[in-house]
Formats: sequence, structure tokens, C-alpha cells
Amino acid sequence: MVFKKLLGALGVGGPSVDTVLHPGPALPGGPLSGEVRLRGGGSDVTVDRISLLLVARVEREGQEEEGEGTVVLERFTVGGGFRLAEEADHTVPFTVTLPWETPITELHGQHLGPVLGIRTELEIAGARDKGDLDALAVGPLPAQEAILEAFGQLGYAFRSADLELGHIRGTGQQLPCYQEIEILPPAGHAHTVNEIEVTFIAAPGGLEIVIEADKRAGLFSEGHDTVHRFTASHHAVPQTDWNAQVDAWLKEVIAGHEGHAVSPSHGDGHRSGPGTGAVVAGVAAGVAVGVVGGMVAAEVVDEIGDAFEGEEDEESEEEG
Repeated sequence: MVFKKLLGALGVGGPSVDTVLHPGPALPGGPLSGEVRLRGGGSDVTVDRISLLLVARVEREGQEEEGEGTVVLERFTVGGGFRLAEEADHTVPFTVTLPWETPITELHGQHLGPVLGIRTELEIAGARDKGDLDALAVGPLPAQEAILEAFGQLGYAFRSADLELGHIRGTGQQLPCYQEIEILPPAGHAHTVNEIEVTFIAAPGGLEIVIEADKRAGLFSEGHDTVHRFTASHHAVPQTDWNAQVDAWLKEVIAGHEGHAVSPSHGDGHRSGPGTGAVVAGVAAGVAVGVVGGMVAAEVVDEIGDAFEGEEDEESEEEG
């Protein structure tokens, strides 16, 4: 769909690959379907394996090497063990299941910031080549959407979202990174809190919600962070008053109760800046989230290409 690519490691005249994802955003823990379209090159080859890699751009904060990098969140084998004839077309349909912790990239059709992609990798005669790369859109689970909507209803403003490399202690996190959604407080709390950071850690049995408040310094106290963990059931979405629930969570976090305190595994300094992509503004009650200074879909796709293809060039130089 995005980066139809001749497989360079297989030499001039090698096969080409084009992976097409079914339209619409996927969901964490849900299916991702599409097809891998191959076209044979100048000679017959045996395709040993077709793999799809779920890749993400992440921030490395508090690490030895800070900055941005790419991580593989999951690898799926979707085909292989067949002969691809010279200049022949071959299509491999697939359906895979995304990890429950897959980051959210959009809300109400608006890009949030995190950059995810599906990279297609072919293995032929012992050579492995990175082929097609497609932007992946992931929407929120019902509980995630309900909680984010409640923040908007309570007057909180969505600032940005990014992915951080590391683990949050005391949670069931499985992936090597986690998503932070930065939210600005309403005027009533602006004197006590700089910002709120929300992390969702989803699993089949429910949702963990980690909320961190960056508290302002007072007349007789220094500013500091308080971190709390809460849980929600996927099945409780329809019958829950989410405005009241989120408001109760926030009151506990802002008050600095220690009962549910957790901390990230990469040490103190658990702060993050704006994400890689568009900054999303929070809204007044009942109004959908909109992009402020954001990007249209084509620009998001361009960013996916620039981010991941640039890293591939670096990897090629290192291998050379």
C-alpha cells in the first residue's frame, strides 16, 4: 500500500513485495488482516518465509543512549514454503492478532502522535530482506475511549502522546515500551498540577490505568511526581459512570495518596516531551478531539517512511 519495494538483498531482478492492509483502524488485541502481494523477478525462487513485523518509533529517556529508535513489538509468520516463478504474481492473505498492549495511534479519526508500522520481511535462499512498510492505524478499546472521553468531559486538555522505552514496575506490562498520553489540567487544578500522564496497559482480563501527576511546587513544598495504578474491566464499559470514576481517580492522584504508587523501571526522571507526530488538543464537554497543528493522513504516511526508512539506511551502513 505504501512502500512497494524491490528486494535489494536479493539483487537486481529479484522479486517485489506489496503488503496491503484492510482499511480502517485495528484494535489492541484484535485482528489485523490484509494480503502480501508478490511479483516474481527475473528467475524462479523459493520463498522460505514471509514475516510481518509490528514496529514502533520510541523515545529513549533515562537510557544510556537517549533519543529516538525503532523497536519490534511483535513478529508474525504469515506464509512461506512455495515457489515463486519468474514474473509470476502470488498473493498471500493473512489475519494476525495484535498484542493487547499495542499503542493507540488515533482517536475519533485524528492522529495522536505514535508512529507504528507493519514491515514485511521475506526470506529467500537464506537471505532475509526488509520489503514493504505500511503505516498502521490503531484505535482505542471501548474502555480506553470511555476514559479518554471522560477526561475531556471533565475539562482536561489532551496535549500529546508518545512511546517510551522501558517497563513500569508493578504492572503486567509485556511489551518493551509503553505509551504516555499527556493531558493538561483544567483551570481548577492548574495551580496544583502541571500535567497528567496516562498509560493504558491492556490485557484479556482488563485494563490497567497508570496515572502520573506532575505536581507544582507550593510555598512550603517542592514539586514532585505522584504515580498511581487503577484497573478497569472491559465488560464494565456500558454500566460505568466514567466521569465519576475518572474524577475519583484524579482526586486520589492529585492528593498524592501512596496506596497504589508505582514507578517506571528506568529510574527517576520519568518525564517526556511531545510525541513524534501530531499534537492533539483536549476539548470541552461533549466535543470530539481535534488536531492542532496536526497532519493529514498523507503526511503521517510520509513520517512513517522517513522514520523507519532512515533507520534502515543506518543499519545498512553498519552492516557494510
